[in-house]
Amino acid sequence: MTTPPLEVVTMGRVGVDLYPLQDGVGLEDVETFGKYLGGSATNVAVAAARHGRRAAVITRTGDDPFGRFVRREIERLGVRADFVGVDDAHPTPITFCEIFPPDDFPLYFYRRPLAPDLTITPGSLPTEAIADAGIFWATVTGLSAEPSRSAHDAAWRARARRRHTVLDLDWRPMFWSSPDDARDVVARALDHVTVAVGNREECEVAVGETDPHRAAAALLERGLELAVVKQGPRGTLAMTHDETVEVPPLPVRVVNGLGAGDGFGGALCHGLLAGWGLEKMLTYAGAAGAIVASRRECATAMPTPDEVEAAIEAGTHE
Repeated sequence: MTTPPLEVVTMGRVGVDLYPLQDGVGLEDVETFGKYLGGSATNVAVAAARHGRRAAVITRTGDDPFGRFVRREIERLGVRADFVGVDDAHPTPITFCEIFPPDDFPLYFYRRPLAPDLTITPGSLPTEAIADAGIFWATVTGLSAEPSRSAHDAAWRARARRRHTVLDLDWRPMFWSSPDDARDVVARALDHVTVAVGNREECEVAVGETDPHRAAAALLERGLELAVVKQGPRGTLAMTHDETVEVPPLPVRVVNGLGAGDGFGGALCHGLLAGWGLEKMLTYAGAAGAIVASRRECATAMPTPDEVEAAIEAGTHE
């Protein structure tokens, strides 16, 4: 019996999130933490799996207890871990945050001297799975260092700009020497993808525009089929060559805004694979992201379709 191709393959960051169980205090005063699976590309794969999609993540961990935890959680949450490698030279990354609802969530990444997920090499890639997947999702963070940058180039060559090749613009300034350095790298990456997703600041790095309409248009001019610009409290804009749609956000009591974008991304993958129209897809993805923002953790906060649909019907999520 032939195994069907994967529907979603993501590539990039993984690690352990150690999030405080006390809100409104700095890390120096936090007494207890929760331990969760984290990392943007991994979160997106988990979110897609929660929507019933066959998902896998290409990444690496350290050869340590946190790495074993990561692999176990990936599998427990319904994502294939066949492409999760082990790097015995670098520890599994840890990420701390501070939680000051509703809109301040400082992040502290412990990824030095190099995170294992940035040591992925071109020769280690499952190129057939990348080429055959319904969606291949990569992030700008994965372009911030070698050999990961070259591995992404190799993955895109295998993909040959097939439809639903997605770049999460995911601009993290602490991973780059300067915005200009990132801008040059992202500009080359845009030649290989068909969908881009980012907020206004990330769009400025990618195409030099912060106005959502101009940013989306500039992305389409690079040969993309779909540009999605997240506007925070103003909702989300999506643009194709034929249509522009804006959807307002779902009202939510924010607990932790981190991970909401990944919940949005996994739901977006679900909508793309289902062939939904822009408005339905953005409404669904926005609701999924809002639900994640109402929860403390990231990967294990990803909602099910029933939860998303109930939130849309209710018009809010508490």
